Amino acid sequence: MVKNNFKLKHMSKDKKDIYTGIIEKDEEGNFFCGEYLLDYKRVMAEFKLGDKVNIRSVIENPSDKSYDKYPKKSKDFFLFNNKNKG
Repeated sequence: MVKNNFKLKHMSKDKKDIYTGIIEKDEEGNFFCGEYLLDYKRVMAEFKLGDKVNIRSVIENPSDKSYDKYPKKSKDFFLFNNKNKG
């Protein structure tokens, strides 16, 4: 039995945050952080305006409606002080 799990666990936590900032809401009702559109349902369920978050990964925004303003979108973000619990 191999007991060298430390290396695997350590490597999985080496994922770097892309951006850290404050959740804001624009005039169209979109939640964003910096240049990144945040997943609306996730913000409504787990966060509030003004929360400081770490964005872990982004995708190309699939919405034609908000793409011009926010070409990048994230569903992978966490409260700043809880980033190691996610």
